Amino acid sequence: MTSLEAQSLERPGDVLAQLLAEPGTLGVPGAHHALCGMLAREAGFRALYLSGAALSATLGLPDLGIITQEELCRAVKSLYRATHLPIIVDGDTGYGETLNVMRLVRDLEEAGAAAVQLEDQMLPKKCGHLSNKNLVGGEEMAQKISAAVKARTHLKIVARTDAASESLEEALRRAKLYQQAGADIIFSGSTHSIRGFPAFFKGIGGADSCQHD
Repeated sequence: MTSLEAQSLERPGDVLAQLLAEPGTLGVPGAHHALCGMLAREAGFRALYLSGAALSATLGLPDLGIITQEELCRAVKSLYRATHLPIIVDGDTGYGETLNVMRLVRDLEEAGAAAVQLEDQMLPKKCGHLSNKNLVGGEEMAQKISAAVKARTHLKIVARTDAASESLEEALRRAKLYQQAGADIIFSGSTHSIRGFPAFFKGIGGADSCQHD
């Protein structure tokens, strides 16, 4: 079946939720353009991750929040049209404040995204692998998440915190705030030890979580 053939499709966010509800681990490879996504699908993967760093690199740009919302949505549309797989999209800091986040959510749903990942860094943001990241207040980030939840119809909201670079306690405090604001998935970045993952997972009550170390 090619990407040009009509298909009866469920809403991407609902498909992702079904996959996450299955027992075991869901493998989600990065795919920064349509061909990568098609190769991942042929290899048997059932969901994709569109990284802001990877997309920036394809445009010859550093991962500093430079790509535009239009460029991001164009990439999502191309990737989804080629694969029809649920895509978790790196939305960086949401391209602004709460109203901007709501606009991003609407645009991503129209482009075919299944989930958007929002992070609690200040602008200009830094690649997650870099040190000395500056964070917005946890309460401010929670407001963005709440706005995203209000704007979505099916899009899943992934809340990323880089507060583990400060302490596990602060990362957990923020994670719980983000859960209360309506985040569907919690992503902990900047964890410097593999032991940090089970501690974080236990601390948030075993909710769906992703970890990048």
